[in-house]
Amino acid sequence: MRSIEKIKVLENIPVLLRAPLNAEVENGTVTNDFRLRAALQTITYLQKRHARVILASHISGAGTETLRPMFEAMLKWIPNLSFSPVPTGSGVRAMARNLEPGHVLMLENLRRNKGEEQNDPAFAEELADLADIFVQDSFDVCHRSHASVVGVPKLLPSYAGFLVEKEVQELSKALSPRRPSLAIIGGAKFSTKQPVLKRLLKTYDKVFVGGALANDFMKARGNPVGRSLVSGADASELGAVMKNKRLLLPVDYVVAKAGEHQGRVAEVKDVREDEVILDNGPRTIQMLALHAARSKTVLWNGPLGNYENGFAQGTEALAKVIAATKAHSIVGGGDTVAAIEGLNLADQFTFISTGGGAMLDFLAKGTLPGLDALR
Repeated sequence: MRSIEKIKVLENIPVLLRAPLNAEVENGTVTNDFRLRAALQTITYLQKRHARVILASHISGAGTETLRPMFEAMLKWIPNLSFSPVPTGSGVRAMARNLEPGHVLMLENLRRNKGEEQNDPAFAEELADLADIFVQDSFDVCHRSHASVVGVPKLLPSYAGFLVEKEVQELSKALSPRRPSLAIIGGAKFSTKQPVLKRLLKTYDKVFVGGALANDFMKARGNPVGRSLVSGADASELGAVMKNKRLLLPVDYVVAKAGEHQGRVAEVKDVREDEVILDNGPRTIQMLALHAARSKTVLWNGPLGNYENGFAQGTEALAKVIAATKAHSIVGGGDTVAAIEGLNLADQFTFISTGGGAMLDFLAKGTLPGLDALR
């Protein structure tokens, strides 16, 4: 990939910058600005070299959400920032043409146009018409074959921003970990995690599967899971993973009846029919603490429990455990990062990725469609 630093002339050049602005929003206000802060280095670099910067990004959801809360949050960091209420069109082209050197224009949520997720060549052309150069700095979408990710690079000279370069550099280290090594994968849906688990079980000494993802394995082993979430994974695929001696699974849980907010600690064979597994228990955290303490590399993606509904104790306890080690620690995933940020532990981790699914896909394949597009 060509680095943004390879661009010889930026003075008065319109640059379309795909930026990681997909932050968490509640009641119209950004509640976690981790990704916004990660975007600043490349934006500032372009501003200082007097480029005309056009920010393109998205926010997850139904496609009707707005990036205006991100615009308002970034005003405190970026002078001369303006906002376009639509992502493309004649009005946007006029705003881009009239942009002063060093000024920044943020486009509205790209996913408001169906052409973004459909990788519509016409939509890619509309975006490319706004600028002379494209810079990809949104690693979190590089696993998507969307118009602004793989379509625009076909139409403009394209470069990697500082964040994308850093992500590739640090996650490449995770592909060849220093030993002993521990990988921790949480979240749900075995089908989306199977490729990365297959890769990690070859390269890491121990691979722990937690969160709802572990329920599939427990059910396949004949352990009760009550009314817990399971993804209905193929038994033969689960069996192939479970035979691997490097695999670690929970030894206890926090469980509760559906709708209850107070859980109890239960052994893996002691989940009742009317209960739901909501978090990993204290003995599981102790087990992970022992493995983490003797590891030189710790990789972590995904929460251990139903984090969004308040069952965060296991995830937060694990964050403290890893932060206290001397291991080279690489973490990612929205809820994982939220827990670390909420505990003010970010500076005690070696690298925190802005990617969730993108991080897992990179670890599984060693590349992503958005990175290949830059090459």
